[in-house]
Amino acid sequence: MTDFYQADFFTRKQIDEVQLSALRGAIERAKRAPHYGRTLAEIAPGDIRSLSDIRKLPFTTKADLRDGMPYGFLAVPKSQVVRMHYSSGTTGVATAIYHTADDLRWWSECVARGLVGVGVTSEDVFQNMMGYGLFTGGLGLHYAAEMIGCMTIPAGSGNTQRQVHLMQQFETSVVHILPSYAMRVVHYCRQNGVDPRRDLNLSVAMLGAEPHTENMRRRIEEELGCKVYNCYGLSEMCGPGVAIECPEQSGLHLREDHYLAEIIDPATLEPVEPGGQGELVLTTLNRHANPLLRYRTRDITALIEEPCPCGREMRRISRIVGRTDDMFIVKGCNIYPIQVERVLMEIDEVGSNYMITLDTERDLDEMIVSVELSAEVFFDDVRTLEGIRRRIIREVRAETLVTPKVELLQPNSLPATEGKAIRLTDNRQITHEE
Repeated sequence: MTDFYQADFFTRKQIDEVQLSALRGAIERAKRAPHYGRTLAEIAPGDIRSLSDIRKLPFTTKADLRDGMPYGFLAVPKSQVVRMHYSSGTTGVATAIYHTADDLRWWSECVARGLVGVGVTSEDVFQNMMGYGLFTGGLGLHYAAEMIGCMTIPAGSGNTQRQVHLMQQFETSVVHILPSYAMRVVHYCRQNGVDPRRDLNLSVAMLGAEPHTENMRRRIEEELGCKVYNCYGLSEMCGPGVAIECPEQSGLHLREDHYLAEIIDPATLEPVEPGGQGELVLTTLNRHANPLLRYRTRDITALIEEPCPCGREMRRISRIVGRTDDMFIVKGCNIYPIQVERVLMEIDEVGSNYMITLDTERDLDEMIVSVELSAEVFFDDVRTLEGIRRRIIREVRAETLVTPKVELLQPNSLPATEGKAIRLTDNRQITHEE
């Protein structure tokens, strides 16, 4: 474990040298896949003389992956593939990502480096509360925890009563969990007389799979009594572990020896100014089965260039603010759901669950924000409720420039899911494209 962890402390010069050499190798391997064999026919690895030459390569999109199903992006014989993960296909045709044994080892190492970086050791009990199977979140952290030597509990998602029982019985110290599900665990504990700070042994919670605000993170930390770290990944890049926070929590460290990152303007497809916000584009540098070059993630973030106070010189990404395909337009304003969450999580009376509904009323778009309030709010206090409602309206309008309608609800009124939380429902007569 010591050997691969040392890569986190490469100098900037070492990182650039590793990336340039690896990028040339990635291009050579990618050309063995049918898709890249066509699109890279005129490009040779030797054409890449500097990292900026990556702009000579075409972008790869989710649509390309769908069009290439099932084997258009496979760059090795099927006999070398040891695992396949498959996207849900909720926004279109599902896509498959393939892995060789080396691909899986490198993926586990990337995640393990992140866990070790926040203090996880072989003395920890790791409870994985993410879904297993075709979803990458569960297995991605599972094998990394075992690589470190943690006692690993493959709890999977859901069944909150059992989750809490396992945490109590085996003194779980580290969990991997969805942000929305973490708050569901908190609510269960409250209802059943469990004080997480007193009755559980948590020291670290790794959050992933859902965008969440800093305020949501701090609320989870306060309730669970542990440090909460953000973990970023996507199935096309293997899964979780592309970037993970360190204890400084000043951005997520990219594993730049495995991924080359760019930030582009999603409208012009040109690079943004250094430090500017835009769409994250990633290139796999070492993957054999399914190399992807200049993959447009659709995630909106910024690159942090300066070294982290922790001593690492690998660049960081700022917290994901949304996805280009999550953005919706109401009355001419571009809005991300996470902007609404940022407002709601600053209000003490607000609970952990909310829903945004878009509808058409009298030929005009309307944004309805349904909010569960905390159990401490008395619903027979009309004056207090009206004050909360007016504050939400005022602050959501200030954040989004759109005046919402606000519906205040009792705790547990909105549907709760064991997977990713559904925060937006668009019922408008005409679906607005960005």
